[in-house]
Amino acid sequence: MTQMEDGALNKDHSRATSMPTDMAELGSDNFDQELTLNLLGSEKDTLDQIDGALKRIEDGSFGRCEECGMKIPESRLEAIPYAALCVQCASQQEEGHGR
Repeated sequence: MTQMEDGALNKDHSRATSMPTDMAELGSDNFDQELTLNLLGSEKDTLDQIDGALKRIEDGSFGRCEECGMKIPESRLEAIPYAALCVQCASQQEEGHGR
């Protein structure tokens, strides 16, 4: 991911740096950079969630909601194998972040 981050931030010093010649090109470059950084952030979040799921497997708490302790339905775990919350708790958490 570091190589992608460097590329998104134009840290590749091996190629000649050139400033975009017009505003449209500059806007396009900025959009591409922001998109790449957002995708990298999303991938890191997913990897962190997967690491959390692996730790829950090791300690025997996998499949239990970290919030209420209820069993997470198998269908949810099939859809999101690293889910740490049941649907109800995840929904409540999302509502709380929306405010």
